[in-house]
Amino acid sequence: MPSDPEDDYIPWIQQFCELFGHDYFVPVAQEFIEDDFNLTGLSSQVPYYREALYTILDYQVETAEDHPDEKAILNGSHSNNNTKTELPNKALLARSAELLYGLIHARYIISKPGLTAMASKFERNEFGSCPRYFCDGMHLIPVGSTDMAGQETVRLYCPCCNDIYIPSSSRYLNIDGAFFGTTFPGLLVKMFPEIENQCRIRINKFNQNDFGLKLFGFKINELSASGPRMKWLKMHPKSSEEKDEYNNCEYSIPLDEVSTGDESDMDDNGEDLDDDDKTMASE
Repeated sequence: MPSDPEDDYIPWIQQFCELFGHDYFVPVAQEFIEDDFNLTGLSSQVPYYREALYTILDYQVETAEDHPDEKAILNGSHSNNNTKTELPNKALLARSAELLYGLIHARYIISKPGLTAMASKFERNEFGSCPRYFCDGMHLIPVGSTDMAGQETVRLYCPCCNDIYIPSSSRYLNIDGAFFGTTFPGLLVKMFPEIENQCRIRINKFNQNDFGLKLFGFKINELSASGPRMKWLKMHPKSSEEKDEYNNCEYSIPLDEVSTGDESDMDDNGEDLDDDDKTMASE
């Protein structure tokens, strides 16, 4: 007995997420896409926006291949500006639908259901692990360096060392970073405090002084060009005094440095030395 064609039909969103190299994506709820508020501003970024939206929602969309004589009719009536708009071909429509879904996906994953879905992928380590030794296999988070499509491909962010890496597999190098955006990693870490706890455990697990490049048993000076790098990433404040110093230095110059700088700017006669930077800052 032949199966019902409707039973064999696979929704467009499911097909997109199951494509090779689309492991980072999660299915966006149809209710989220049907809400016009969530799509504000996307019509100006995606060509054939309405047709692409209908394609994502599995509506029937007419293409140029469905009307082969349409192009000839439009070309023969250049004088009439009120003719029907040109229909997109299937390749262009597929590209527009992929772009639109990616931009919608970037907005969906910063919503509560989207964060929950991506957190499940993060917990299963579907995005990969950090290659740094001191991060001890910390799970990575996809991120984009910009929210504008077509600028750069997706990158992977490590919440432990605060560094960004290129995906190890080439299958992900054609995914636009704007499909994940710049907001998602920070929001995911803040929404799930256990991620910060995992980072804190890894940071306290290793002692940075126990490891380092050595020559005949002697450590290489940090000021050397071949000395240890990125060590400052692990210099987190631990004691209460260090935390107070960090909070005071986060948004302003320490008072000790300000007073020291004022004394250094005085000559032997007690007069201020000319300082262009100080003048510009004071103005």
